[in-house]
Amino acid sequence: MTTSISEQASKAVRVLIVDDDTRLLVSLRRGLALRGFRPECSETLPQALTHLEAGWPQVVILDVGMPGMDGVTFCRLVRDRFSVPILMLTARDAVEDRVAGLEAGADDYLVKPFALDELVARLGALLRRAGPLVPPSLLTYSDLALDKASWTATRCGNDLDLTATEFQILEALLDQPGTVSSREALLARVWGDPGAASSNVVDAHVANLRRKLEANGRPRVIQTVRGAGYKLQADS
Repeated sequence: MTTSISEQASKAVRVLIVDDDTRLLVSLRRGLALRGFRPECSETLPQALTHLEAGWPQVVILDVGMPGMDGVTFCRLVRDRFSVPILMLTARDAVEDRVAGLEAGADDYLVKPFALDELVARLGALLRRAGPLVPPSLLTYSDLALDKASWTATRCGNDLDLTATEFQILEALLDQPGTVSSREALLARVWGDPGAASSNVVDAHVANLRRKLEANGRPRVIQTVRGAGYKLQADS
């Protein structure tokens, strides 16, 4: 019998897999996706840190034997800055290695090779200990909230009167706050085809969305990245 957390919870769970073994990343990404998770992979620690700073993962699977800074040192760095649960992977089964990882702040430890069922069960245990997940329909960032189920969006608790297109653009940006979404990516997601409209159309809708988000003197939250696109990042 396959062990998994509930279907509703697993659909909301964003898992960051950090390992320099490309074959393992591909295998884990496919396996976890089939279980309903939303896996993302990082082959380098700087790339993983970018995901963490953007607030993307809800749980991290971290390999001990990473190049450059080792996984234990990186785990300690992550634990100093973030509260995300961490499951460490290692090819070494020595007690001192497991102790080092746990003392660095890891929440659990799994020795390679392992069964996917065991990994999923351990992720479920970590998530239960971490507390209830945000409802899968709700996206939040700073003072913004968007509920896909009720098709509502608010800022500072005040309803935003958005068009369908503006709502979908905001949803795309809220999916990955701090990450740049290109005009082409927004065209593909909102219009369904990168060639369905021009980039100027995207700019016009973003400008209208900004006006509504920044009404009543609220600070800018959608930033333009010249030559690249847009990202959600609140003014400091």
